This record gives sequence, C-alpha cells and structure tokens, in this order.
Amino acid sequence: MNPIAAEPEIRVDTPVVACDGGGGPLGHPTVYLHIDGTGHAVCPYCSRRFVLDPNAKPTGGH
Repeated sequence: MNPIAAEPEIRVDTPVVACDGGGGPLGHPTVYLHIDGTGHAVCPYCSRRFVLDPNAKPTGGH
C-alpha cells in the first residue's frame, strides 16, 4: 500500500477552474486552470486534479 494517499479528483462543471490549494496556511496563490480536450487539468502548485464532468452543460460562447 502506498503510504501517500492520492488526492481524489475534483469533478467540475466548467472548463475553467480556480485553485488555491484549499486555503489556510497550506494554501497557495490562486491560479486559474483551463480544462482542455483531455478533460482534466492538474494544479502546478498542489497537484489537485480537476476533471470536467462529461454531463456538464456547455458554457455560453459568442
């Protein structure tokens, strides 16, 4: 068994997400991540993995 538990993926319904590492003393500066065609994005600071829900409604565009 791996002693370091993997962070669970965070399901989101928008292709742009903000991550601050959870805030508090262990947080980090807020970064905005863009979920691309892979369907996920990983925070470069804390390695949280954000996954776009396949059932998410498309956001408005022009």
